[in-house]
Amino acid sequence: MKKVISLVIALVLALSCTAALAELTFTTGGTSGTYYAFGNVLAQYITNNSDVAVTAIAGNGSAANIDLLDIGDAQLGFVQNDVANYALNGIRIYEGAPIDTFTAIAALYDETVQLITCNPDIKSVADLKGKNVSIGSQGSGVYFNALDFLEAYDMTLDDITPQYQSFGDSAESLKDGKIDAAFVVAGAPTPAVVDLCTTKGAYLVSLDDEHVEKLMGISGAYSKTLIPGGTYEGIDEDVVTVGVKATIIANEDVTEDEAYAIVSTIFEGKDAITEAHAKGAELDLEYASTCGLPYHPGAAKYFAEKGIEVQTAD
Repeated sequence: MKKVISLVIALVLALSCTAALAELTFTTGGTSGTYYAFGNVLAQYITNNSDVAVTAIAGNGSAANIDLLDIGDAQLGFVQNDVANYALNGIRIYEGAPIDTFTAIAALYDETVQLITCNPDIKSVADLKGKNVSIGSQGSGVYFNALDFLEAYDMTLDDITPQYQSFGDSAESLKDGKIDAAFVVAGAPTPAVVDLCTTKGAYLVSLDDEHVEKLMGISGAYSKTLIPGGTYEGIDEDVVTVGVKATIIANEDVTEDEAYAIVSTIFEGKDAITEAHAKGAELDLEYASTCGLPYHPGAAKYFAEKGIEVQTAD
């Protein structure tokens, strides 16, 4: 009888431990982008160093990730903070249909808008007129950034032949001469661009101050960003562009304890995360707390412990 009771107790304890380990799906980006690579590093580190198990999966970018969280097929997602703001405020593609089923966990690093080409004659956004240009895969934030760049130069999609391709597909199309240029929005260096520059050679288009100002007027999420020379092989000059914030969001399935565990594990583990991925070096609490979105109560609790107050959802 005692053996039976012991077995029952052991089974109950085992089931309790299993139940305590939350399992969350983290949707990232295409496999040739920074979202996917860094997202997998974060997911593994959180799983190994907290009571929250996170599985990173490939995704189609910001808008698609917001949709996945909204319908409950994922609980965490990487997004550009500009696209997330569009969703919350019901503007652009969300006109009249805002999505407010998510909150921010933290902003992690700058995503730079990179206009890449293998044609040295393309020196400005204006030179894209009449060209085949990749503006990101369907559902990605890249699409919105491409529209903004065109608008800053008094152009629209009608002035180019748009192609809807992932970072990896864009790089392959540039190699093969199937497209003339591609917009890539990701942390630099971006794996797909690294591969392109190494195997074929490429150029990044730089912005002048006038058009940087125009872009920041179009969206308050933009900030002037510099890609230092030497970031990519063969590109020795600094490149001026704009950037947005790569931000982790969570839906309503993520509890306060889980959100707290996620953000605290990431920022307390900065050194170890940096060893696994260079973007870890950009983790900064002040930066993380200023993405312009309402924060999850669990994330807000951690920031408050560090003396930082953030806005939470009503």
